[in-house]
Amino acid sequence: MRKYILGISGLLLVATCSVFSSWKNNDKEIVLSKNEKEAPVKTAYIQHAESLYQSAHLKDSGLTFPVFEKALTGYYNLKKAGRLSDHALLTIADFDQPSTQKRLYVVNVDEKDVVLNTWVAHGQRSGEDQAVTFSNKNDSFTSSIGFYVTGEAYHGAHGRSLRLDGMDPGFNDNARLRSIVIHGAPYVSEGTIAALGRLGRSQGCPAVSPELSDQLISSLGEGSVLFINRSAEKYSSAYLDEKSAYLAAMPDINKAALYGTFSTMD
Repeated sequence: MRKYILGISGLLLVATCSVFSSWKNNDKEIVLSKNEKEAPVKTAYIQHAESLYQSAHLKDSGLTFPVFEKALTGYYNLKKAGRLSDHALLTIADFDQPSTQKRLYVVNVDEKDVVLNTWVAHGQRSGEDQAVTFSNKNDSFTSSIGFYVTGEAYHGAHGRSLRLDGMDPGFNDNARLRSIVIHGAPYVSEGTIAALGRLGRSQGCPAVSPELSDQLISSLGEGSVLFINRSAEKYSSAYLDEKSAYLAAMPDINKAALYGTFSTMD
């Protein structure tokens, strides 16, 4: 009788272990299934970004892919949020690069090419040739990183200028209060670089050459994206969601997949 009871107990133990193992396996399958669904989405989006990056020859211009991919992700998410106008221009000021480099890029996302690549100044208190300090505070005379959307053009102390609205709370959302705008400045020139070993510096504005400012302001207009990057900074943004960007970019991605630009998600 004792052997019989022990036998029953053993069977129950084996059955319990089997059920528990089955639960664990099922949980594992659910996790894997979720990852398997999300991984192709991210892969397709990254491949789409790489296709744009290569077609625009951005590597040859000195812009790294991680910086471009961040900027593109914000572009799609801001577009999805209804913040942008119809044109496809994405502007990137890459402060990973020194001021002596042409670190401002205006990219036509639809045409996959660079419309403009030129110099851009950073704030007086952000650093000398390299921008290393950033602030969102008024009268800090520093640059602010993050995503901006262009506002209205106006005529001010620097001539025709373009207002900017910061999209990232805590990083650049005081842009209006600080009068951070795109404008032309004579200290953004090869002559200044030759004389000082760097560009002149602004009070925090992304200033450009006066010979190009009017053309740039007209091209960008209202509702265009500007992304100011500094990779070494601790930065987070609601607009850096790749999955959300993928959903916004789906028509472009599916069209590219159709013509064999990259593999499909199947």
